[in-house]
Amino acid sequence: MHIGNITSLFEGGIDYCVHIAEKYGGAVRLHGPLGETVYVSDPRALYHMVVKDQHIFDEPKHFIMSNKLAFGEGLISTVGEQHRRQRKLLNPVFSTSNMRRLLCILHPISDKLTSTLASKLPTDGSHKEIDVLPWLSCCALDGVCQGILGYPSNTLSAAENDPYAEALRKIGPLIGKLMKVRPIAAIIMQYCSPYWSRKILDLVTVPWLPTQFMADVREMRRILHTMDSASRKVFLEKKTTMEAEEMPDSTDTTCRDSNAMTSMMDIMLKANAASSNAERLTDAELLGQMNVMVFAGLDTTTSVLARCIYLLAQHSGAQARLRNEIRNATKILEDSDMSSVELPYDVLMNLPFLDGVVKETLRLYPSLPVMGRITSKATTLPLAFPTRSRSGGYTSAVAIPEGTLTIISILTANRHKGMWGADANEWRPERWLSSVPSEVQEADRSLDGEDVVSTLRSGPVLGVKDSVRFPGVYSNMMTFLGGSRSCIGFKFAEMELKQVLATLLLRLHFSLPTERNAHGHVKEIEWKLQAFHIPVVKPPAGDGVTPQVPLNVRLVKKDDFIW
Repeated sequence: MHIGNITSLFEGGIDYCVHIAEKYGGAVRLHGPLGETVYVSDPRALYHMVVKDQHIFDEPKHFIMSNKLAFGEGLISTVGEQHRRQRKLLNPVFSTSNMRRLLCILHPISDKLTSTLASKLPTDGSHKEIDVLPWLSCCALDGVCQGILGYPSNTLSAAENDPYAEALRKIGPLIGKLMKVRPIAAIIMQYCSPYWSRKILDLVTVPWLPTQFMADVREMRRILHTMDSASRKVFLEKKTTMEAEEMPDSTDTTCRDSNAMTSMMDIMLKANAASSNAERLTDAELLGQMNVMVFAGLDTTTSVLARCIYLLAQHSGAQARLRNEIRNATKILEDSDMSSVELPYDVLMNLPFLDGVVKETLRLYPSLPVMGRITSKATTLPLAFPTRSRSGGYTSAVAIPEGTLTIISILTANRHKGMWGADANEWRPERWLSSVPSEVQEADRSLDGEDVVSTLRSGPVLGVKDSVRFPGVYSNMMTFLGGSRSCIGFKFAEMELKQVLATLLLRLHFSLPTERNAHGHVKEIEWKLQAFHIPVVKPPAGDGVTPQVPLNVRLVKKDDFIW
């Protein structure tokens, strides 16, 4: 079906994105700046796009080149053999055994966040309105900086802003503002030498160009320079240390000295040093991985953390149920003072309702709602659910011409009623309680990504219908994509989300704002769908622009565990 303009996907928000998929099917033709665009959310079509025929569906050149310009030679800016070689080295780095070791890095960070918020609250049990977004951002930033890069940002306790941490905090919103520049940057990089590329950049970022757009470009250049300088410094320090003395054994679980804690970079450097010359990554590639991982981890964790807290503030019963589950798990531990949550990795990751809250939030509100692909040759996408054709009938396949922009709609795939049920648009964490655990689902998937659903499982599997499933790497949803270009750091992101939520809810209670301003208006939060989900306060109580999540926060009472 051929409808609308592609810009409406962002102007209309979540409701519009879901509406067109529900009305017209899992492959909708839209008008876009590059001509006809196909908006895809059908599970079988997505399987062909990201797994079986992924060599036909390339990431747009401007996406690859602008990522390379911003972050270096990381996974999101490489293709072909270089990408395969990087992925081969990095997959084991994000193993469950390494996640177990990194969890202890997150304990003091989540404790610091909780104690900082608690220190701002009245001691009589009454609530105080706090914008939790900057605090969640600081927590996520400290988590990714220390867990991934090994950089002690300490933004939750620092008296002054760290230049590197500040740059990381600003880059996400700036990327959203400068999305339209990506194709231009790609053209310059493709046809100009590095020397002339820099000359052009110098010309367009001169301070006497007064527009806000050019000011944003200048700020982006400054931020990228700050990030690159700090990343190189940390990288060289760790590489020098590794070369000077033997790295600690990867099975060592000691985490008592925070300055000696293993980070993802430490693990990656050691894995790279042990690789053959043919498979070993260059310093530029290693540095690129760290830049990408820190950026992606920060935006994902901050967005989902804020959404989780907001949803739990909306659903007091779910909040109480989750708090009760966390308390019960903490009680089992010996010498637990209930002021900190330091659950073992396997206990934390397998708390049923906590798992449901995180999965349901990631399903409904993926940090990145869409991803683009360009077809390198003409092809046909088969559909699991027939869609309306231009003639008004229904078809089970869609012809895609060469050079067509196809959009992977992560958002609408995760809300597909044919796959997730009639209540697919509702936030119901309990839907995951009767589902087959994630580790069983992964065991039922063959190595090449082909869909295989075991007939020996007695429990239902969410996101699966008649042996068809979405090709996502995480719980049959598309949030972290699938195939060889799936998000490699989703295990770390999930672990950080669960640790922070568990620590916060044991001591703090959250609810929606209730105070009226001088004009009698109560703050109402809405989430704008741009490059990312941006929370703002709707007018007239807010400006509808400034990112914020104001909530009523108070210390937990005895009744807050009853659900």
